[in-house]
Parts: sequence; C-alpha cells; structure tokens
Amino acid sequence: MRPVAIFRFSPTEGPAGFADWLTARGLPWKLVPLDAGEAVPTDVAGWSGIGMMGGPMSVNDDLPWVAPLCRLLRTAVARGVPVIGHCLGGQLLAKAMGASVRPAVTPELGWIDVTTNDAGARRAWFGDRDTFTTFEWHDETFALPPGAKRVLTNSYNVEQGFLLDDRHLGLQCHLEMTAELLKSWLASSAGELPAVSLPERQSAAEVRRDLPQRLARLHAVAGDVYARWTQGLAP
Repeated sequence: MRPVAIFRFSPTEGPAGFADWLTARGLPWKLVPLDAGEAVPTDVAGWSGIGMMGGPMSVNDDLPWVAPLCRLLRTAVARGVPVIGHCLGGQLLAKAMGASVRPAVTPELGWIDVTTNDAGARRAWFGDRDTFTTFEWHDETFALPPGAKRVLTNSYNVEQGFLLDDRHLGLQCHLEMTAELLKSWLASSAGELPAVSLPERQSAAEVRRDLPQRLARLHAVAGDVYARWTQGLAP
C-alpha cells in the first residue's frame, strides 16, 4: 500500500496519536514537514491518503505553501484520495474547498464537549456517540464548504467538523492528542493559558486534571474515526 502523507506545519505539532494509530495497524505513512522547508508534492499519485496536523499560523497568512497545498487537496478530493485535517488541517481543507476561515466566535482551549448532529455520521464515524469530549486549542474556525455536511457542533462555534463525500473529514479539534504532545504545548505556550479557568478557555491545571482518563476516552473516539477514515485509503 502507498503511504499516508502526513503534513506537519510546526515542529511542536507532530502527528502524535494519529501516526501511532496508523503504525500500530501496519499502515505506512510518511511525514511531509513543511515547517522544515519540504516542498508540497505536486500530485497525489504516491499517497493512499492525506493527513494534516495543527499549527499556530492562520490559513489566511501569506505563506508559500498554502496555495500549492490547497491545490493538492482539491486534486485529492476530486480523485477520491481521502483527506483528514486536525484543527489547522481542517481549516486548510475547508479553505481549499471554497469556505472561509475567520476568527472564532469563541476561542476554545482545553477539554471541550462536541455533539454529533448527523445520524449517519454518528454511527459510521463516531461510534454512535451523541456527545464526546475532545481537545481544542484554536482562535479561528472554518465555515462549511459547499457540498459538505456538518457532523460536529457545539455552543461555542457551530462548525466543529464536516464531511465531504463521506470520505474527507475536517476537524476543529485535536483527536491526535497524547500526554507527551500536551506536555510540550503547555510548556511552549504557557502564556496563552488563563490564570482563571473558564469552561471554554481552561487553565493549565484544568487541562491536566484527570488527564489519563480524558486521554483514554479521546483515544477511543479517535480510534473509531481513524478506523472509518482508513477504510477509504487508496491501495
């Protein structure tokens, strides 16, 4: 099988649990570190799927890789090569497919509940869960691309996740979170965390609270999502 291309946009936001899940199941993947200057591939022929991680930048920034990556994503969608985007990656997929990315109504940081609002996606992608707690850290959010179906929402920001062709998934959250990744974020971005915790923007102490249990529940959700997504991988 051809590998999954995993695009990294920041050295602090690697594939973490997403890559761990693929590796544990013998599914090949290759990191494409755009943050290290690697060029965006010009075609999708060498990949079974495309995964994208998060990053501190905006998809609206004047960055040299945004336009070629959006072209690649449109090609992948047109050819049925599955795409999954986490946070910034979800915003990039939305932008590539014609949606705007704008400041969030409510910036979110921490362990946040989302609701599955499409019955078919709830069963096929989210293990029949009505609601689950995921990890979020974002100040911008996407609009719904033309032809996409909203599959996740909450009271802070309506668009939390969308599906295109029941194959390509854009997420505002970080299903890939691990203890190691979270530790590095808390250390490198300590100034972004509030001293007083709010439900939608949590303190470091709140983010760390019950961490093993929260991660175990998140990994169960991520496993269901990744299992469904990889069903569509090109051979």
